[in-house]
Amino acid sequence: MGEKHIVRFEPVGIEIEVDEDQNILRAAAENGVQLMHGCKEGQCAACKSFVLEGDMDDIELDKYSTFALPDSEREEGQTLLCRAHAYSDLVIELLQYDEEIIRSGLPLKKGVAEVVSNESVTHDMRHLVLKLIEPEEIKFFPGQYLDIMVPGTEESRSFSMANVPGREGVFEFVIKIYPDGLFSEFLDKKVQIGDRLDVEGPFGTFTLRESRTSPIIFVGGGAGMAPVLGLLRSMAERGTDRKPVFYYGGRQLRDLCFEKELRELEEKIPGFRYVPALSEPAGDDEWDGEVGLITDVVARLEPDLKGRDAYVCGPPPMVDAALEKLTALGVLEANIFYDKFTTTGEPEGEDSP
Repeated sequence: MGEKHIVRFEPVGIEIEVDEDQNILRAAAENGVQLMHGCKEGQCAACKSFVLEGDMDDIELDKYSTFALPDSEREEGQTLLCRAHAYSDLVIELLQYDEEIIRSGLPLKKGVAEVVSNESVTHDMRHLVLKLIEPEEIKFFPGQYLDIMVPGTEESRSFSMANVPGREGVFEFVIKIYPDGLFSEFLDKKVQIGDRLDVEGPFGTFTLRESRTSPIIFVGGGAGMAPVLGLLRSMAERGTDRKPVFYYGGRQLRDLCFEKELRELEEKIPGFRYVPALSEPAGDDEWDGEVGLITDVVARLEPDLKGRDAYVCGPPPMVDAALEKLTALGVLEANIFYDKFTTTGEPEGEDSP
């Protein structure tokens, strides 16, 4: 372990101790401080913050994408908390934060889980179900994610839970299979029922803000199905009066999944609507639903979204397009919550909000 330093987060006034060997985001999570974050890989910019006090030369950054932190922003004093190591005391201004979330962090736990099932739900997505062996419980909020170690490597990948927490210690995931991906290759060709995997969590802030009562619009694509399904299942279980609508985009009919359950949720959640759309339906799809990019479908069917909360989850291009459309349609930027499912290396794609 390295030397420890004090990092203070403003404007919330929270201080934590950070070891030089840890990145600041990780240290905060271990202290039960739930900072805004997504990929934890320096790619999505969700944890971008500003250094108010401290020498920038005393902050060392692990490898990151300059799309997330351009050189000009770094020179101005911005940093990525998931990549930043503190070598002196610092005061950090959080550019994105939610006081309801920041103080509600659950403790990080490592565990071992057993593979219960691994079923195809589309031509390129799997429904993986794990059951926790030890410890007895890893608590999480619907919409959060776990890190799963790739067997035989030092690498981990992040995947959102599609289920609600329960005493059974079960975790469900919807995972996209990428050609030659590190975890994809394992999941597609090697994993066996009964295999045990090392896991750690929970991570992520793609959770319902319980203090809010606004109607909700969900926008998703690909494996973005997982956290939204978890949130909808939670809303059905607990009861809600927030009249959610879920727009989900695929290229062809073969890209849609959990259709039956989502239609059943329309009967269980007051006012809930599920609206799938295909951008390039195949000739034999016999599709009579919405056609077009999911963001264009939203704009066509929801011309006024003032007063709504929005939750967006999927690949970065879809998320970026959705953020632009939603704000243009009246959703306040502060009321848009999103996960970008960035890729870890090439061509592996992972669920990192």
